[in-house]
Amino acid sequence: MMSAREAFDGLRRHISGEEVDGLWAEDVVVETPFAPPGSPRRVEGRERFLAFARAGRAALPARLEMGEATVHDTADPGTIIVEYELGAVLPGTGERVSASFIGVLRVRDGRIVWWREYQDVLRVAAATGRLPGLLASLSAA
Repeated sequence: MMSAREAFDGLRRHISGEEVDGLWAEDVVVETPFAPPGSPRRVEGRERFLAFARAGRAALPARLEMGEATVHDTADPGTIIVEYELGAVLPGTGERVSASFIGVLRVRDGRIVWWREYQDVLRVAAATGRLPGLLASLSAA
């Protein structure tokens, strides 16, 4: 049975585009409280989340790579807090871009049941060429 740290290792592979069997619980909840306008802040269920993740990955201009991560244990052995950076090399320009993230991961019976990710939304939007649209959506709200 996977520990929270082992599940995070699987999550790292998932972020890089690898399908990781048995990583997500059927009733997983994935939250991104700082998601940009138009993006869901909560996705419930493994199939819904995987469909959302696949579509998001397909829309990215480059493959993501997770750099060093710092894992913080909590009083609950099934829950960890992680700090990490995601980076990519943009096609065409070869420019290296990155953004910082913090996540809270909880496992039950060896599978991820809850993942809450706090993103540097402005940096991600700038890196993917979506900053003008993000700023426009904020001023329209």
